[in-house]
Amino acid sequence: MGLEERPAALVGTESYRARRPDVVGPEEPQKPFPILLSGAVQRGFGRGGKDLGCPTANLPDESITPMSSVTEPGVYYGYAQVSREKDGQLVLSEEEGKVLPMVMSLGWNPFYKNERLSAEIHIMHEFTNDFYGHHMKVMILGYIRPELDYVSREALIEDIETDKRVALKSLARPGYERYQSDPFFQDDVAQPRL
Repeated sequence: MGLEERPAALVGTESYRARRPDVVGPEEPQKPFPILLSGAVQRGFGRGGKDLGCPTANLPDESITPMSSVTEPGVYYGYAQVSREKDGQLVLSEEEGKVLPMVMSLGWNPFYKNERLSAEIHIMHEFTNDFYGHHMKVMILGYIRPELDYVSREALIEDIETDKRVALKSLARPGYERYQSDPFFQDDVAQPRL
């Protein structure tokens, strides 16, 4: 089954949440990781920040195509960097232009019954400005869990908060930290690659 077909999602339960590990993945990324994506930040559904307290940045649909042959719907972790410039003007601070930890939901978001596949990226930093239209680079380094459906918004929020903690702890290992200074983030015009 390809990513174009919406699979049935398991339901996130209390017992599932209680068994979640604090750290996921091997000591350093294994194939198919790292997966590199880039593109201009698009407006999404507007739910992340408003509904869930977890603002997300969305890449254009064609930017997520490279993942479709090597991954499944779920939650991933890695690093992201947003260009400080937009339309030739410096908009974001130096801090906001750094390579920062991120979590990404790739899937159909069954709780919201999406009609199309999306990749929603939450960069773990408090931005002072929005960055719609800015170029963003994303390096996916590992998999956290499968996409789930939820019986309540509160259960979804609880899993999102756990995803963030797991991502930070997983990225704190030396085999992952070194990717923050990867040449992908230094190149002015880096193209997605697998």
